[in-house]
Amino acid sequence: MRTHGKSTIVWLLLGLMVLGLGGFGVTSFSGGSSSVGSVGETPVTADQYLRALRNQMQSYQQQTGQPLSMAQAQAIGLPQAVQSQLFTAAALEEQTRKIGISVGDEKVRQSILEAPAFRGPNGRFDRTAYGEVLRRERMTEAEFESAIRVDESRMLLQRAIVGGVVAPQPLVDTTVHWLLERRDIAWRELTADQLQAPIADPDEETLKAWHSANADRFTAPEIRKISYVWLTPEMLAPEVQLDEAALRAAYDAKAAEYQQPERRMVSRLVMPSQDEALAAKARIDAGEISFEDLVTQRGLTLEDVDLGEASKDSLGDAGEPIFELEQPGVVGPIQTNLGPTLFAMHAILDPVDVSFEDAEEELRSDAAMDRAVRMIEDRSHDYEDLLVGGATLEEVADQTELELGQIEWSADSASEGGSIAGYQAFRDLANALTQTDFPTITQLDDGGVFAVRLDEIVPPMLKPFEDVREDVLEDWRRGEAHRQLLALAEEERLQDTAAAAPQPEPAASTGAGGVVENPAVTPDAAPVAEPAASASAWVEVPELTRDGWVEGVPPDVVARAFEMDAPGEVEVVDAQDRVILLRLDAINEADLEGEDAQRVDEAVRSRIGESLSMDIFDYYARAAQRSGGLEINQSAINAVNTQVQ
Repeated sequence: MRTHGKSTIVWLLLGLMVLGLGGFGVTSFSGGSSSVGSVGETPVTADQYLRALRNQMQSYQQQTGQPLSMAQAQAIGLPQAVQSQLFTAAALEEQTRKIGISVGDEKVRQSILEAPAFRGPNGRFDRTAYGEVLRRERMTEAEFESAIRVDESRMLLQRAIVGGVVAPQPLVDTTVHWLLERRDIAWRELTADQLQAPIADPDEETLKAWHSANADRFTAPEIRKISYVWLTPEMLAPEVQLDEAALRAAYDAKAAEYQQPERRMVSRLVMPSQDEALAAKARIDAGEISFEDLVTQRGLTLEDVDLGEASKDSLGDAGEPIFELEQPGVVGPIQTNLGPTLFAMHAILDPVDVSFEDAEEELRSDAAMDRAVRMIEDRSHDYEDLLVGGATLEEVADQTELELGQIEWSADSASEGGSIAGYQAFRDLANALTQTDFPTITQLDDGGVFAVRLDEIVPPMLKPFEDVREDVLEDWRRGEAHRQLLALAEEERLQDTAAAAPQPEPAASTGAGGVVENPAVTPDAAPVAEPAASASAWVEVPELTRDGWVEGVPPDVVARAFEMDAPGEVEVVDAQDRVILLRLDAINEADLEGEDAQRVDEAVRSRIGESLSMDIFDYYARAAQRSGGLEINQSAINAVNTQVQ
């Protein structure tokens, strides 16, 4: 009766599941009989959508190196992008069907033979690989070859749509002129020492108002009070017991590191012929050229000829003459299997002879750390079992080697070495932790493990004025100095603009006795304002390009320079808490004759052409969907989405 009852329940559940799937309109993902939509008579099957979605998710995971869940894929719009691609393809396929576009068997055959996925070890088409790939994709050869024919037909239509699109010449010329235009500018920075009077301290009411108005600068960040248990190899290493045999084995494994013969730092330059090698060696001996310059003349870099550390035996016939050198020099030519060769010796490295006794402490430390990593790995399952069984972090710390700790964490907490906050894995988890998360064992990058629990979240709060009064005062001083500098900059901008403007010739008048008088120099004329003695000098920057930079100033200066309209114009640039006066001296037309102009012209023409082609194709695809009759089965799409993990 007990078995019969279970069987009845199982069949009932299966029946309900079948009815549920039927309600979603999904009958089979492998047979392709269900449809997530169509354009006219061309369907988009659930199998096509499922396969395309999984391929896109796998591609995303390979690019980022991180697993991608369906929820994450939906958050970044991946399913919608896949649907857009499939319905666009269906619209084009529907158009090829109506127009009667198709390709022959030979084109289908050629496409399959050239596909990289079907090539064997010899680089040619492999029938076995072809069948295996189709089997993994759950497609028959007939289905795949039909899909190839449809794809090639769509490509014919697509090439016809976008083919022949040419970027308009006026648009290319305008863009190239804009990109290659150069400007002559000058700039100078105003600093607090140029103010006429020092900044006077404000009263308390002003400071309190500043504290309230700029609360974000004096607000403590959100604090997360976190309890954790952790264990690192460094913590466990003192408990590791190592016998001398294990240390001897570790010493023998590193024999090449502890026992090394005398070596030389060597470079090797192979010459085309014996005569050229002899001539080059003669020039080096005469001091006419260095070995390094000779390498450069041969079109090589020093990295190309560097052999690194070399022992006498590893150098073959060159070993004897090189090791006879008592100081850096060049030997050769020496005949090698590569041809006549010059060798340069750069440094002498003494032999290394570290005894077991001298290396024992280092060996013990390294071996203990390695053993501790393995011990932690072996015990991690026990720690996880305790947590899964309901043990608290405090109980886990009492029953195991894991150490208990607490930390007050915020997003701007320092990454202190020796603390759990110094590990990226902890910082990432601490930022995302919620009070409903269950503690689990997580790996550290040094082989350690930890588990965390969020105890409390202290929300951001404004620090009391009394606690931060000095910070508020300093911030007010900076703000007030900046405000006064902006006002001073505006005054000087007006003066500089007036000084740069062309002055009209004063009208001359004839006074008594025919003496010519100039009203501009009469005693009543207003004097021209002199710049402050402490004003900084203008720094001139000629031939500035749009993608250029000016040393010592923020990037906003370059952007503003190309927004100015006419030479002689002066602007105030407020960037990165600095006040800078910017003057436009000249606008230089683009040079369209140089190599740079040709390269930019080709790039602009190509980019505009591609952009126009994409726009035309997009308009055509949308029109094809509308005229063909786009239908979407959202229930089937939702059902497919639930199958993707």
